Amino acid sequence: MWGYQHRLKKDVERWRAAGWIDADGERAIRADIASRGRGIGLPGALAILAAVLIGFAVMSFVAANWQEMSRVFRLGLLITSLWASYLLAGALFRRGMGTFGHAAVLAGCAIFGASLMLVSQMYHMDGNAPDVVLVWAAGTLLAGVLLRSNPALAFALVLFSIWGIWETAQREALHWPYLAPWALVAAAYYWQRWEPGVHLAGLALAGFIVTYGYIHHTNGGHEVVVLVGTVIGALAAIGFAKLPKLEPVWRGGIVYALIVMFSGLFALQFIKSPGAGEFILLAVFALALTLTAIWWGLASSDRSALWLGYLAFSIEVLGIYGKTVGTLLGSSVFFLTAGFVVAGLAYFAYRLHARREAQEAVS
Repeated sequence: MWGYQHRLKKDVERWRAAGWIDADGERAIRADIASRGRGIGLPGALAILAAVLIGFAVMSFVAANWQEMSRVFRLGLLITSLWASYLLAGALFRRGMGTFGHAAVLAGCAIFGASLMLVSQMYHMDGNAPDVVLVWAAGTLLAGVLLRSNPALAFALVLFSIWGIWETAQREALHWPYLAPWALVAAAYYWQRWEPGVHLAGLALAGFIVTYGYIHHTNGGHEVVVLVGTVIGALAAIGFAKLPKLEPVWRGGIVYALIVMFSGLFALQFIKSPGAGEFILLAVFALALTLTAIWWGLASSDRSALWLGYLAFSIEVLGIYGKTVGTLLGSSVFFLTAGFVVAGLAYFAYRLHARREAQEAVS
């Protein structure tokens, strides 16, 4: 957000110098930019880290003196600390100190989690260990929704993901119930209109799908991953054209669909042992996918897709080189072919950029 505002301010100066806007228009634009704020920033980030550390420090102190306190005093101390954090957060939000309010919410979430563990220890509660993380995540999600705290919602997704990974490791099978809390957190991100949250949700879902491929790798798991990624990408492309109001969602869907598809294709090429003909076919598909990502990034001005395409292309080229040099291809032929592909891509990017400049000049 800050980078966008910085670039916009530079553009406003240029527009004013060119005479495209007057002084009143420049002031109005600058006032609007200032009213939107600059995000969390370094002071807010440090405040959030400090709040989390203080929360756990308080719980560590309580745990160290746990045996010397009565049970009533222990419970009272935990409940008081928890509600004090949330009340402080509410007061900070009302005073317009939103960043510090989010820090207080996170401190309360940390105290809530530590309280669950200490109470479980106090009453010698036995059961499924990941369930504690699930309850902690649910409480964090509730706090994030009620207090409209994006950092708390992000923390909730992290906790739900830890719960899902823990359950998957215990069962040695994909934990499908994870999708229910994932959907709730994703809906909360959309409700908050928080674009970074959409990316967090997309990353978490992409990891879930890719995990399916490795768990079921002997039963066509990676092939399913590629298929699912293709379906998600197609739906996101259709949504991008039909429902432009949800553009951030569709953009994120396309990017993470590309991640899922490339992950599946990479596993099929380099983790499994395909025959020469199958490997070549998969490599062609993977290279086509990376070039498609680069094309989409250039055509839609989507930096995430563009750099993802560049990164995936580099990984794919290095993987092909390591697997085929000296066997299917000589090193000189390989690099010559890759060079022609990159040169063609550079020419395409140049033509697209020139066309855009011509269109902007006409308009």
